[in-house]
Amino acid sequence: MQSVTVSPKYQVVIPKNIRESLKLQPGQKMQVVEYAGRIELIPERDIKELRGFLKGISTEFKRENDRL
Repeated sequence: MQSVTVSPKYQVVIPKNIRESLKLQPGQKMQVVEYAGRIELIPERDIKELRGFLKGISTEFKRENDRL
C-alpha cells in the first residue's frame, strides 16, 4: 500500500505504478465514491473498451416460471 499527500488545493498524485497498471491517461475522467469511510476513484472507460469483457460467461441458469 502506498500513501499520497493531499495538497493545499485538495489534489493528490496517483503513483506511477498504479497509473500504468490501470492504463490511466492525463485528462481521463474518474468517478469519486465515498464508501465506508474511504474514497474510491473509479476510472471511466470508453464503451468500446468494454467490448468482449463478458466473453465466456455462462448464460445457463434456471429462470422463474413467470420469466419465460
